Amino acid sequence: MKAVFFDPYLDTVGGGERYILTLAEHLSQKDWDVNLFWNDPELKEKLASRLNLNLNRVNFTPIPKKLSEKWKMSRQYDLSFWLSDGSIPLLFSKNNILHFQVPFHEIDGRSVLNRVKLKNISHIVCNSKFTKKFIDKEYGVDTQVIYPPVDVEKFKPGKKENIILSVGRFSQLLQAKCQDVLIEVFKKMVDRGLSGWRLVLAGGTDVGGKEYFRKLKRQTGSYPVDFLENPEFGILKSLYSRAKIFWSASGFGIDEEKNPEKVEHFGITTVEAMAAGTVPIVVGKGGTKEIFEEEKTGFFWEKEGELIEKTSSLLKNPKKLLELSQAVVKSSKRFSKKRFSQQFDEIIQKNR
Repeated sequence: MKAVFFDPYLDTVGGGERYILTLAEHLSQKDWDVNLFWNDPELKEKLASRLNLNLNRVNFTPIPKKLSEKWKMSRQYDLSFWLSDGSIPLLFSKNNILHFQVPFHEIDGRSVLNRVKLKNISHIVCNSKFTKKFIDKEYGVDTQVIYPPVDVEKFKPGKKENIILSVGRFSQLLQAKCQDVLIEVFKKMVDRGLSGWRLVLAGGTDVGGKEYFRKLKRQTGSYPVDFLENPEFGILKSLYSRAKIFWSASGFGIDEEKNPEKVEHFGITTVEAMAAGTVPIVVGKGGTKEIFEEEKTGFFWEKEGELIEKTSSLLKNPKKLLELSQAVVKSSKRFSKKRFSQQFDEIIQKNR
């Protein structure tokens, strides 16, 4: 069996890339001949390292330039898996799966041309119910939600330290992670008497993040804030295991109905933190609301005062923090790689 994958954002090394490459890894381990359309084969090593995936049997293939070349090449495959950039691709394989990672809206999704192209799509999947709501309305389709894969078994709680951790890209692209907001909140908490705690910010600077990263460092001053730029998986895993609290400001100040693309569409790093027993306190917007229950396995916030209040409350109650740490590990299991792979196996088998 032969499969081909395409992700227009592959070099951003984010959640969408983990999604598509986890499936590519899974099929390659089932002896599929797996190819990925991308012009730079050197990206493969970085992706494997940063995402902790085995891509040895995934071949990087130059992107066809002409429609005729694409048509001829695509017909050789039993499966095409395409991550959409908002457009509907022309796919010609026996089984064509289209994936929406972003809740696109107001882009004329129900155009005549799109309706024609959709007739060749076997299955459409989304990464959350939040994304599904917008995609179904925009394109007039009924998508299936398959949550992103998280290798939860690889994350374990360790000896916990007084660390508040945030993991996310250092960039001001479509979906800003707002690390500047977290720094200001932490500085206020320190000014009000918080001591013995560190804020650790980790993430990639690959696409549009270098200057923002430098700006954040200047903003920090002498406060106990540490930065990790483009950390390898092993370092991240260690950080998750030692941190007690996980912060995220993704979606801060955004109206999720007007600008759904600017809030967290799911929240893979939140699940990774939970798998390591790190209690999440994140902005309660977008797909993040589908990950855990308020107060039972984490907390949501929208205003800076809420983040300070909820964090401070936990710091003053070590018993509650420990109880939640144990609960979040159990809650994270429903987002495992195994479950993700099984769901796609069912789809592929159904459409063969």
